[in-house]
Amino acid sequence: MALVDHTGQQVPSCTFRTRVGDTWKDVTTDELFKGKKVVVFSLPGAFTPTCSSSHLPRYNELVPAFKANGIDDVLCVSVNDTFVMNAWAAAEESDNIKMIPDGNGEFTEGMGMLVNKDNLGFGKRSWRYSMLVNDGKVEKMFIEPEKEGDPFEVSDADTMLKYVNANWKPQESIAVFTKPGCPFCAKAKAALKEKGLSFEEIVLGKDASIVSVRAITGKTTAPQVFIGGKYIGGSEELEAYLASH
Repeated sequence: MALVDHTGQQVPSCTFRTRVGDTWKDVTTDELFKGKKVVVFSLPGAFTPTCSSSHLPRYNELVPAFKANGIDDVLCVSVNDTFVMNAWAAAEESDNIKMIPDGNGEFTEGMGMLVNKDNLGFGKRSWRYSMLVNDGKVEKMFIEPEKEGDPFEVSDADTMLKYVNANWKPQESIAVFTKPGCPFCAKAKAALKEKGLSFEEIVLGKDASIVSVRAITGKTTAPQVFIGGKYIGGSEELEAYLASH
């Protein structure tokens, strides 16, 4: 491999073929980057293990933190077609991320990150990396080390956020069990949003059952909030927790 660090250079000019509903929509690099501060992370492929379990979910989780620190958009680029990227986005519920299908590998090749993964039956794919792009110019790149396998050491969301804001402290993951139409659930979610905290909502009756909540907390009420592996409680307990942190 001969990976190229493009820090200080303009991103390559490309047009991405995307599908929105039943309509084709061309998206240019100018539309994505011009006049904006954008974080990009690129990975070998949609639905692949590390990409689905760690890389994409953490970026999606931390988009509110990126935006609170002056980032306009977070883009995920992969050498996959738009149908695959759309299906992956839906499966991962990555609504905060703009999924960019570099189906022909033009952008990836222009970034010097196109690699051959014939040994896996993948053909040509992107090496894993992330970058901060300011008005179309690459300000910083985090490129995974050139070694066997699929290294994932420096292109993660936390590393990028620490670069964007050296004083940023990692947010603990938050999960909230809710019920549809529950006013206390709405109150809890509003409190988290007011603090700029991202969270995963687990809707009872859709994503889990009341049996799960009873098994985990011993309660059948909602909301039930967990932060960093710690059980917080309902909306009142959450309010007290947030006031003390």
